[in-house]
Amino acid sequence: MAVHKQSLILGGEMNQITIGGHLGADPEVRFTSSGQKVTTLRVAAKTRRGSNKEDTIWWRVTIWGEQFDKMIPYFKKGSSIIVLGELSKPEIFTDREGHPQVSMNITAYQIQFSPFGRTEREKESSASATPGMAETATVGAQSLEKGQGEGAFPAFNEDEIPF
Repeated sequence: MAVHKQSLILGGEMNQITIGGHLGADPEVRFTSSGQKVTTLRVAAKTRRGSNKEDTIWWRVTIWGEQFDKMIPYFKKGSSIIVLGELSKPEIFTDREGHPQVSMNITAYQIQFSPFGRTEREKESSASATPGMAETATVGAQSLEKGQGEGAFPAFNEDEIPF
């Protein structure tokens, strides 16, 4: 995959972020009025502060075009992924209960399946898929063998999903 260097380095500045987490929902695919495909992923990434304090940050990941079409069928709610992309300006909005919220947005240019924290559903589906297909369906990234490092990302609770 060709990384869009013009989106990474502009005038000597760099805007790049890497997140790892679980999908909070199946991918949403839509098309712009001009017919361009846009896929949205919602990713929950947990952060730890101190010994017992844990927060979940929700990320909206936008995929333009068809660059990850071979991977998207394998993305399911709960799938553990790693995203490399460009961070957009956060959006502030008011939720249904009237509380202010922040939407963190990333435009993805590299995605890979995370070998960490795979759900039982992922383990079962990868076992029934064509051998090695899900593990090697990365774009411009190195994948790890099945089962390496499982459990590093804790599974998320569905009650934590804000949408």
